[in-house]
Amino acid sequence: MNLKEELNHRIFDIVKNASEKLGYQSFVVGGWVRDLLLKNKNKKDIDFVCLGSGIKLAREVQSLIPNSKISTYSNFGTALVSSEDMNYEFIGARKESYRENSRNPIIENGSLEDDQKRRDFTINCLYVKLVGENYGELLDPFNGLIDLKNKIIKTPLEPDKTFSDDPLRMIRAIRFSAQLNFEICSKTLQSISKNNQRINIVSSERITEELNKIILSSIPSKGFILLKETGILEIIFEEMINLVGVETIENFSHKDNFYHTLEVLDNISKKTDNLWLRWAAILHDIAKPITKKFDNKIGWTFHAHDYIGSKMVPKIFKKLKLPQNEKMLYVKKLVALHLRPIALAQDIVTDSAVRRLLFDAGEDIDDLMTLCDADITSKNPKKVSRYLKNFEKVEKKMANVIEKDKVVAFQSPVRGQEIMDVCGLNEGREIGVIKKAIEEAILEGIIGNTHGEALEYLFKIKDDYLK
Repeated sequence: MNLKEELNHRIFDIVKNASEKLGYQSFVVGGWVRDLLLKNKNKKDIDFVCLGSGIKLAREVQSLIPNSKISTYSNFGTALVSSEDMNYEFIGARKESYRENSRNPIIENGSLEDDQKRRDFTINCLYVKLVGENYGELLDPFNGLIDLKNKIIKTPLEPDKTFSDDPLRMIRAIRFSAQLNFEICSKTLQSISKNNQRINIVSSERITEELNKIILSSIPSKGFILLKETGILEIIFEEMINLVGVETIENFSHKDNFYHTLEVLDNISKKTDNLWLRWAAILHDIAKPITKKFDNKIGWTFHAHDYIGSKMVPKIFKKLKLPQNEKMLYVKKLVALHLRPIALAQDIVTDSAVRRLLFDAGEDIDDLMTLCDADITSKNPKKVSRYLKNFEKVEKKMANVIEKDKVVAFQSPVRGQEIMDVCGLNEGREIGVIKKAIEEAILEGIIGNTHGEALEYLFKIKDDYLK
C-alpha cells in the first residue's frame, strides 16, 4: 500500500528534505498513520522515526519552519518541534530494555526492526516511508492493517513482555478500546489481568493522563468496565470499585451504583466534552458505600451521600494527581448540589428555595441541570416519565424566579465600601457579616435584589451589628 497522495501536509516535504540533507531514512509512524487509515480526524501530533539522530533531524526541521520552537530530551534521544497548533516528535530508531522496578527504558541505537518491536500495539506499528523511491510506502510488520480492519487491539510481541516492560501500556490498551470502540484480543486481555500489579510502578500522573482520555472517549463505560474486569481499577481507583455490587435484605435491593455511575457517565458524554463535568458524573454517588444503611420500613438509604461525597472530592483529586484548583472546586460543588434540583419538583416549593439553589450553583447551574438529567437511569419507563416531568417543572420554576429577580447574576447591591460609610466602620469581619445578612434577606425574598431596597434594609439592621 502506498499513501503518497495522503502526505499533503507541508511537514512531510520538510522532513523529507531535512532527512535527505542528513542522509537519513525517515518515517511517519504511530497514531497519525492509524487515524489516517481509520479516516478519523487527523490529530495535531505527528511522530517521526529516523535511522539516525532524532535530535539532529528535529533541529534541521526546526530551522526550515519559521517561528517554530524546539525542545530536546537528550536522555531519551527525542525532540519536539512546535509550530502554530501542531507538534512534531522526532526519535531515532532504537532498542529498549527494561529493569524490574522501572518503566524508564535503557536506550540503545537500533535498527528499524528494533524500533518496530518496541511499539505497544500492532495498530500503532505502521510506518510510512518519507525518503527514496518508495516515498509513501506503508510498512506493516505485524499485520496492523488486518487488526485495524477487524477492530482488534493486540501487542506486536508476547503481551506479557510488552506489559511487563511498560505497564502503562495496559491502560493504553483499554484507552484505545474505549476511544476506537475496538476489542482487546483475548490473549492480550488475559495478560493485562495477569500483570495488573505491575501498574504500581507507574506514576499517578501518567495513569491519570490515560484515565482522562478514557473519560473523554465516546463510550467511557467501555473503558471502566475493562479496568474493573482486569483488576486495574481496584488498584488505581479503589473508591470507584467500592460502588460495585447489590445487597438484598428482606426483599429490598438497591441498584448497583457502579453500573449506575457508568450509565450517568455515558449519558452525560452524549451532551458534553467537558472533562470536569464528566468527573462530576463519576463522583456524584461516590459516597454511597459509606452512607448506606438499611431501614426496615423503607429499605436502603444513602442519606447525606451528596454532602459526604463532596468532602471526598479533594482527597480523590489529590490521590489521582488531578488539579487542586477551581476545577476541583467545580466538581466538588456539582457533587454537593446534585440532589437539590429534583427536590424542587414538589408542589409546595418557595421562591426562596429556588433562589438559593440558583445562588449556590451560580454560573454552573446549566451544568448542574445537565448532570441531574443524566442521572435519570431507571429501567422503568413510567418512573423515567415521572422524573422528566418533575425535571420540566423544576426548570419552569427556575425560569420564573430568574425572570423575577435576575438571581443568577446575583451580587449584593450594597458593596463593602458603602457599608463602611453608612456604619462608620473600618475594614474588618463586621463588614462581611453585614453583607451576608443583606444577601440572605434577598435570597429569602424579604427584600428585592435592588440597590434601593438593600440600602434601606442596611439602615434598618445596622444598629443590631453596631452594639
